[in-house]
Amino acid sequence: CQLAAYDARAAVPLSRSVEDYQQLAGQSLSAQSVDIAIFPLAGIAANKPLSLITNINPAWQASMDALRLQLVTPLLGNKESLTAAEWTGLCDKLAAFDAWQAGKPQSCAEPLGIVRVRELLAGGYKPLLDELIAQDKAVEIEVKAIHAVERLLRYKRDLYVLVNNFVSFRNFYTGKEKGIFQVGTLYLDGRSCELTVKVDDVVKHAAYANMSGVCLAYCDCVRNGGTMSIAAAFMAGDSDYLMPGRNGVFYDRKGQDWDATIVRIIDQPISIRQAFWSPYKKLSRAIGEQLQKLAASKASAAEGNLTAAAIEHGKSVANAAPATPKPAFDVGKFAGIFAAMGLAIGAIGGILASIVAGLLGLKLWQMPLAIIGLLLLISGPAMVLAGFKLKRRNLAPILDANGWAVNARARINIPFGTSLTGLAGLPDGAHRSLVDPFADKKPVWPYYLLLLVIVGALLGMYFMGYFGA
Repeated sequence: CQLAAYDARAAVPLSRSVEDYQQLAGQSLSAQSVDIAIFPLAGIAANKPLSLITNINPAWQASMDALRLQLVTPLLGNKESLTAAEWTGLCDKLAAFDAWQAGKPQSCAEPLGIVRVRELLAGGYKPLLDELIAQDKAVEIEVKAIHAVERLLRYKRDLYVLVNNFVSFRNFYTGKEKGIFQVGTLYLDGRSCELTVKVDDVVKHAAYANMSGVCLAYCDCVRNGGTMSIAAAFMAGDSDYLMPGRNGVFYDRKGQDWDATIVRIIDQPISIRQAFWSPYKKLSRAIGEQLQKLAASKASAAEGNLTAAAIEHGKSVANAAPATPKPAFDVGKFAGIFAAMGLAIGAIGGILASIVAGLLGLKLWQMPLAIIGLLLLISGPAMVLAGFKLKRRNLAPILDANGWAVNARARINIPFGTSLTGLAGLPDGAHRSLVDPFADKKPVWPYYLLLLVIVGALLGMYFMGYFGA
């Protein structure tokens, strides 16, 4: 109303339009309707006081009656309307009460209500409560003794377990019993992982557990509608086939089986054996990738040439020219190709001849040492680096990421780590058959190529004088 007094044009947009009332016409209306309650409390006019009895929004009529009887009449007398100044004065008078209500301490008696509290005060219950309190005080010493005995029994039962699993990790390191943090065994990729911990937040756990130096596989486990996340440590074998999406079986400490699926991997060195073969696997992987790229580029180029040839052929059909005779067979060109192939084979043969000649120049007992030295020259750096990392493996970050507070560096050396991951083997008396009745027939040309390389190496050694004058 004050805004309408400032500008009479504001009265119309502040009031509800006819269309708003037309939307209510098709509804079942009542004084408790929410759609009516959002309408203005009363009609809007310039400097119009708020009526407390008539011309009030029906949804607010009961509240206005309570306001008039409980607040306006006791403080301002019997009034039928209320001005803005009078409303402000009422709010000021109640400000102290509101502050007192806000600072009131919480009490268990408040939900009972004032009526029930007065009934209890008038019911003579205080002597009964005093008697019960006196009875409790009479057996105070006995009750405290009972609590002390219970505490002692709990210490007797749990303190030894706590010390052996939190202070010294004796259960974990001796292997006689599992640590209290080991939640079960994960069977995946032909291995059984004994070091498995429960994880609440995989992303948060992985961010800190990465400092442990342990290869961890985070798995989501599902069983009969229940879900659980675990982190399993792989400390034997290799990580070639550990990848998100692989499935396994997890058995908890109660013997219940869960379907486990890898969702995240923290890649760390697993074993010295893996480090030994890693250079050769990387070389093989790099060669395979380059061959795939080369084959893809050649296939793309061939498809492009075929498409271009088809388009060119379509254009030249209409204006066909006399066919030009095919060029004669160029012996010189193909002789050059064969010569290049011969040079390449000769180069390979020369390299092999140098290696074989170097070996033949050694004594018999020196040849194995030379081969071992060559292997160590290739795999040695990777093995040494992996050895340092494996010796620094630490259990503490894995537990700290779960909320523990481990001050000690709980090292996991190579033999102990290997014992925590079992590798699957054949049962006693069983053997693996390598006979495949549906195997592809092996091509013969690799043997001819090998024979050609050997002959080239022998010829190279002959011309270099290794077989005498």
